[in-house]
Amino acid sequence: MSHHLDDTERRAWAYLARVAEPPCAAIESLCDELGPVEAAAAVRSRSVPAGHPLVLEATAARAEIDTAAEDLEIAERIGARLVTRDDAEWPGWPLMSLSQSDTAARGGVPLALWVRGPGRLDDLATTGIALVGSRAASGYGEQVASSLASGLVAENWTVTSGGAYGIDGVAHRGALASGGSTMAVMACGIDRDYPAGHARLLAEIADRGLVVSEYPPGTTAAKHRFLTRNRLVAAMSAAVVVVEAGRRSGAANTAAWARKLGRPLGAVPGPVTSATSIGCHQMIADDLAVLVTGIRSVIALAAPDGAVDNGRGRTRSTDRLTADEQRVHDALPGRGSVTIEEISFSAGLDIPDVRSALARMDVSGHVVNDAGMWRLS
Repeated sequence: MSHHLDDTERRAWAYLARVAEPPCAAIESLCDELGPVEAAAAVRSRSVPAGHPLVLEATAARAEIDTAAEDLEIAERIGARLVTRDDAEWPGWPLMSLSQSDTAARGGVPLALWVRGPGRLDDLATTGIALVGSRAASGYGEQVASSLASGLVAENWTVTSGGAYGIDGVAHRGALASGGSTMAVMACGIDRDYPAGHARLLAEIADRGLVVSEYPPGTTAAKHRFLTRNRLVAAMSAAVVVVEAGRRSGAANTAAWARKLGRPLGAVPGPVTSATSIGCHQMIADDLAVLVTGIRSVIALAAPDGAVDNGRGRTRSTDRLTADEQRVHDALPGRGSVTIEEISFSAGLDIPDVRSALARMDVSGHVVNDAGMWRLS
């Protein structure tokens, strides 16, 4: 349940987000037990409760350096903010798959995310479809990526990618050119333009969509950070589509994450003579990805039953909902149905209040009752 964070809590989260290389499961479990303020104090004073032996090891190199206030100040200066699990826009539902994945060190839920731009992180993370691919894109790949991106935003989906040269950049540009929403998930600090040649593109994304990073201000891009970042691209997307990929590519790593996290995976076929489509053809041949040829097949991946109208029922405005109805709406997952008890727990509301809010929202067409289970319409 979210509440408004005070400065002490926000600074504690910022300190914890930097004190170990993310993601750090040890710090996450310490936070769950103590809350951010006490967890930060325990790490700083090196007096971590028994039962958290890995925390001291993970934080040994950085514990004494507390730049939380400066980090938050830098973020504010560039129009960015730190979003934590205590904030209303935390995308708890999409990120849940990371806590359930049986992945090792690189697989956890992020402790917090630095976010720059006017978009709401939870909205974009539940309406996202990732378009990823080779940095050395061909003209064909660029044309396909651009056309898919503009088709997706026309249907109210968010185009998610990694801000890189090649397919990523074309996907972001295609979404922006069509007046749509796009999210770039970065492998460096929120204040860094990487690659440098995309400084203008990233500024435009931050102007109209979201630039997101797990890494605190000033962090430089590094190979392991790209691999770690890819799990967030997959987690915060309803489906992942590889437009072009060579035999070995970062896109193949994002595709592997999609499979691990249970996200539908699509691949675009290319000319059989093209080196930049070998990875896509391999995924299709090995039955790891569904062959996609256009916008309809991409949307069918993300919303297989066609029940998700325009990407998470976004055609109906939620502006007129009461405070309780809004909380119930936010507690409903982007996909699938849940019980009244689950909604009550998630929204932090009593069951009778949830029941009456659902009844009103059923009439207004925001939700659907499916044999006693509830879902977004």
